[in-house]
Amino acid sequence: MYRLPLSGIRVLDLTTAWAGPYASRLLGDMGAEVIKIESVKDWDVTRSLHPLGQDVEKGYNRSSYFNHLNRNKLGCALDLSHPQGRELFLKLVALSDAVMEDCHGGVMDGPGLSYDVLRQARPDIILVSISAHGKDGPEAGHVASGSHVEQLAGLVSLTGYPDRGPHESGISYGDPVAGISAAAALCAALLYRRRTGRGRWVEVAQRESMASLIGEFFVGFSMNGRQPPLLGNRHRSMAPHGCYPCAGPPEAGWLAIAVASDDEFAALCRVMGRAELAADPRFADVVSRYRHQDELDEAISAWTRGKTPQEATLALQGAGLPASPVASVADLMEDPHLRERDFFEKTAHAEAGVWEIDGVPWRLSLTPAHVRLNAPCFGEHNDYVLRHLLGLSAEEVAGLEREGVAGGEPDEFAHT
Repeated sequence: MYRLPLSGIRVLDLTTAWAGPYASRLLGDMGAEVIKIESVKDWDVTRSLHPLGQDVEKGYNRSSYFNHLNRNKLGCALDLSHPQGRELFLKLVALSDAVMEDCHGGVMDGPGLSYDVLRQARPDIILVSISAHGKDGPEAGHVASGSHVEQLAGLVSLTGYPDRGPHESGISYGDPVAGISAAAALCAALLYRRRTGRGRWVEVAQRESMASLIGEFFVGFSMNGRQPPLLGNRHRSMAPHGCYPCAGPPEAGWLAIAVASDDEFAALCRVMGRAELAADPRFADVVSRYRHQDELDEAISAWTRGKTPQEATLALQGAGLPASPVASVADLMEDPHLRERDFFEKTAHAEAGVWEIDGVPWRLSLTPAHVRLNAPCFGEHNDYVLRHLLGLSAEEVAGLEREGVAGGEPDEFAHT
């Protein structure tokens, strides 16, 4: 059996929601042993989001959101706010390589789990802290979700339509962007420790990691002092450029077209059977086309409405034009290219049932990664963590459960 790149690395995962769990999921996909730690009274909020079944027993184990973000992890219920829970956690730290948390400000200091304390348990421990604004600065104590971060990082000011104002994506990209940054930074810290023997405290601010993706606009503003205009689906230099309605249901009947040159525009006109458009002075060159995009879009839409997205795509791509259907979730699930590449993996969960999930998004030639573990049921691996790793007896574990320090079921009425 081959070893994945992070095999032998143990990460204690204290994160919740999206950014942190996505980061630790990437590490688990790469082979790390990730132990997700929740408590009976404070469990991952995504267990209550997007359930696969309503009003069912143990619905907290059936959330599509939670199951997607927490695959390839083990699960342990341990209350770190309790003295016994804190003591056991620090013993786990001594057996681990890294801790990942996503609290704002100095929340980790509350239960006495600062970086300095973790270093006493293991001097070369790596702590990865993810927060909306960072651990210092005037907004360090502020809380924000990924949807807020999109706006605070400037992304929303760049998206939207001229007549409708800024438009939030609805996806909360601040979370996964920070998660990717955190996973990469942890890998870098592991390499640093291998060379030097020293651990590090790694800090990732969601707002800053999101803002780093629009850096060209910072450079542009520093040069000209101008805020870029809202363009919707249009481009800053190409015309035509946009999404056009096609025959078929509205939710699936759209086609994306991007024309970058005069030759491509002439080819578009030939495919549409509208050669006269190429000779029209309004569309003679890219500058003219850019100034008359409304009229151009009307002409293109008249053609696309008579075609399905697939028919129009075949015709346009056959002429060497950049064009593609706007794929829906259903389209992606049936996509022959993704199927041929085994992008989706089928998994069977003991309580949530059978479903398909996106696989690991990178391919190492000799060590291909797969979904090895489903997301854990609440407290599913308590025995492995408490008895195998920490050496507690069955009686000691039972005592922890009586005190509420550990447990196999969350208190659904006490979630904080």
